[in-house]
Amino acid sequence: MAKRNAKREPVKEVDSDIEDELEELDLDCESSSDDADSDVDADGDEDGDEEETGTASDAGEDDEIDDAILDLMAAQAERAQRKAAARMPNSEGDEPEGRLQSSTRTSGKSRMAATAAAVAKPEADAAVAGAEEAAAVASGEAENAEDVDEDGGGRIPDPGSDSSEDERPNRNTVGAVPLEWYKDEEHIGYDIDGRRIARTARKDKLQQLLDRNDSKKALRTIYDPYNDEEITLTKEELAMVMRIRSGQFPHVEVNPYEPYSDYFTREREVMPIVDRPEPKSRFVPSKWEEKKIVKLVRAIRKGWIKIEPRVQQDPEDPDAHQPPAYLLWADDGTAEGAGAGKSGSGLTYIPAPKPQLPGHADSYNPPAEYLPTEEEVAAWQMADVEDRPRQLPTSFPSLRAVPAYADFIKERFERCLDLYLCPRVRRKRLDIKPEALVPQLPKPRDLQPFPTTLAVSYEGHEGPVTSIAPDPWDGQWLLSGGQDGTLRLWEVRTGRCWRTWRLGAGPVAAVAWCPNPSLRVISAAVGSCVVLMSSGTGPEGAEEAAEQALQAATTSDREGAAAAAAVAAVAADGSGAAPEDAALEAGQLAVWRPRPAAGGGGLEVRLRFPVKSLSWHSRGDYFASVAPAGNTQAVVVHQLSRRASQNPFRKNRGRVVRVAFHPSKPFFFVATQNHVRVYNLAKQALAKKLVGGGGSISCLAVHPSGDHVLVGSDDKRVAWYDMDLSTKPYKALRYHQQPPRAVSYHRSYPLFASSSDDGTVQVFHGMVYSDLLTNPLIVPVKILRGGHSVVRSEGVLDCAFHPNQPWIFTAGADAKILLYCN
Repeated sequence: MAKRNAKREPVKEVDSDIEDELEELDLDCESSSDDADSDVDADGDEDGDEEETGTASDAGEDDEIDDAILDLMAAQAERAQRKAAARMPNSEGDEPEGRLQSSTRTSGKSRMAATAAAVAKPEADAAVAGAEEAAAVASGEAENAEDVDEDGGGRIPDPGSDSSEDERPNRNTVGAVPLEWYKDEEHIGYDIDGRRIARTARKDKLQQLLDRNDSKKALRTIYDPYNDEEITLTKEELAMVMRIRSGQFPHVEVNPYEPYSDYFTREREVMPIVDRPEPKSRFVPSKWEEKKIVKLVRAIRKGWIKIEPRVQQDPEDPDAHQPPAYLLWADDGTAEGAGAGKSGSGLTYIPAPKPQLPGHADSYNPPAEYLPTEEEVAAWQMADVEDRPRQLPTSFPSLRAVPAYADFIKERFERCLDLYLCPRVRRKRLDIKPEALVPQLPKPRDLQPFPTTLAVSYEGHEGPVTSIAPDPWDGQWLLSGGQDGTLRLWEVRTGRCWRTWRLGAGPVAAVAWCPNPSLRVISAAVGSCVVLMSSGTGPEGAEEAAEQALQAATTSDREGAAAAAAVAAVAADGSGAAPEDAALEAGQLAVWRPRPAAGGGGLEVRLRFPVKSLSWHSRGDYFASVAPAGNTQAVVVHQLSRRASQNPFRKNRGRVVRVAFHPSKPFFFVATQNHVRVYNLAKQALAKKLVGGGGSISCLAVHPSGDHVLVGSDDKRVAWYDMDLSTKPYKALRYHQQPPRAVSYHRSYPLFASSSDDGTVQVFHGMVYSDLLTNPLIVPVKILRGGHSVVRSEGVLDCAFHPNQPWIFTAGADAKILLYCN
């Protein structure tokens, strides 16, 4: 054994650090045949440390086994040598030395270097070749040695080469296709012949742990997911990995310090590359250069070009003798002081964009995974021309069937045009998403409380309910008027109709409470009359105070004299007309008269035209009535304490629809069909004019602070006006399907609502900040629908908030009044 081992080539030395790490892996402790060579050290001697523990009999048996194995390997080597000699050509002197190149992959192991070397050198020592081939066969690394390609000679990989041809070929030939595409398939790809590579069953963690404990091979076995196989690394490959990790060359044979060979200048060329005679132009002065020099000289003489004088350098300065330094990696034409990225002309240097290189999708016959589906084709056709990809992957049977690109000339022209018209200023492209343009509003659940649930239904009217008004103090009572001519007082919490007044044959157009808490007076507009009565609610003494305020009283002295003269004229005529009608025909603005006790008592203010709305001043002494058909007498302001009426406007600019008093200041809001005029009553002048939208104004509401106004119009919009900001709407809300009928602000909560003929009530969160620089926050929070039904194209006719709670009352054309609570 010693003699045979002495003939083998010595193993090249391995670094001590790498050898120590390899010994830690205990690669030589296995009894497998692939580690038989590890018993021989670098000097060719057997490892004496391990043999000391064995007996003499064991050594003898090992020698006999080795002799038998070597005889078998010698026979196999001679058979392989005969096959190689039979394949060699007759003229051996003309042919180069053949090399054997493997064409199949070994099952789990790919080292065939020893067998390839033995076959590649037929004239070498047969015993040495047989020993090396036997070592390869014994280690399990040449199981398919007879399957070597018979068409050509073998090829020994160059350890110093970085060519991809020296690498082991992959069994899987799917290329750069992601393996995730095959995760649900029973195969992982295709081999070079197009056959499917079946997926092998992987061992679980427990089996891997047992294999690692049973055999040390598991520590140097790695899994190749691309080819779905396990590869066991040899000692040489582990040494290569250790060298790479330590920053050295992978192969020991590579010498990084080879002598330098001057490849280009070691042989001097005697003849020039071009041996034609020199042209005459190289010996004659250039005419154009002469003109250029004359032009520069003229510019220098006239002072157009400034030449700075040369600075005298100090000979004692050490930096004076240093060579000048230049910016080596600067762009061509960079001027000093022009800034980074600026050329000599002061323009930004912008390199032309490079076109994208073609990939698998640009092939004339791409893989099936790259072909688009029908949904992707439809999305590509619907996308904008500038946003969609250049083209979709299309499959053709052959390259001859590929048509010419239709947009080739157009794209080239556009590219040249882009390069020609490229702006010389670098601009950042803003990628703005549509979601970013939408303001970030808080969620409705963060803005609670607001009315959401139907709580109480008040039923009793026999026709549409046109107007409602909760009492402005504690919200215990609700006043309502309908087209059935009745005025009803409801108890809010129980829904009981506490009292009913029949005011006449005409419908009740509007109802309102007097804001004075000591009177508890209610008002209603019926036809051309305004009825004032005591509600009978409130603390003790409130009813008596209301009756005292509503005593039967005549009009003022001047108006009384005119009324008496008109009544006397009617009596003398004998026509039988009513005295009130006679007084109104005589030019009197309004007639105050007591109502009979059977009808509920109180006062009645009779006007010349039908009254459609009422509005009280915050102090409870003045109230205004609106008669849209009254022309110059459309707006009449009444004073309860003096029982007097006056017309504040000689002429109205447009048809008056609604009026309202400012909560704290002497301002009066008058809404016509197209504008909202704000008058200063103290100065008796126009203070501001709010411009309406495209539709006719139908309703009006003033914020409790008095600085904001809500206006509803027939174009289905609700406009929010900020008095301190502008005369135009700050926000236009269009959430209704039909024109709004009423708008209302809450007195204490940041809420407002609008009702419409579509049968819905839109509830909004409207926060007004004390900071003048912060705009109001308007967020829609709830749509109240389903409570009222649409009758004859009429939905919710009126809405009003509870004075203290986040509740809202709604009156509909279906003769119902609903209360929504939070």
